[in-house]
Amino acid sequence: FGIFTYAIDKGYPLALAQTMAMNTLVVLEIFHLFFIRNLHGASLTWAAARGTRVVWAVVVTITAAQSAVTYLPPLQAVLGTRPVPLMDGLLILAVGAAFFALIEIEKQIRLGLRR
Repeated sequence: FGIFTYAIDKGYPLALAQTMAMNTLVVLEIFHLFFIRNLHGASLTWAAARGTRVVWAVVVTITAAQSAVTYLPPLQAVLGTRPVPLMDGLLILAVGAAFFALIEIEKQIRLGLRR
C-alpha cells in the first residue's frame, strides 16, 4: 500500500499506481524467495548465490514476464498497466532490498537466540 499511496500522492494516474504496486509485490516475492531458500543460515553467501539453477531460471522468467506486462504496449492494453518511470522502478527495487535486509536481520537474530 505504501508504493500505491506514494504514486497517488505524486499525482500519478490510477493505472500507474496499480502497476507500481503490482511490481512491488513481485519484487518482494523475488526477494522473499532468496530469503526462504536458506532458513537456517545466511542467504547472502556464495554457495546460496550459486544455488539451484531452477531458482535463477524462475527469477529471470518472472522478471522478463513482469517487464513485458509493464512495458510492452500490447500487454499494457490488455492488462491496463502503465510503464513505470526509471526512478520509481529503482525505488521499488530499494523497497525490495530493504525488505530482504529486514527479514535477513530477523533471521540472524532468531538463529542467534537458539544457540
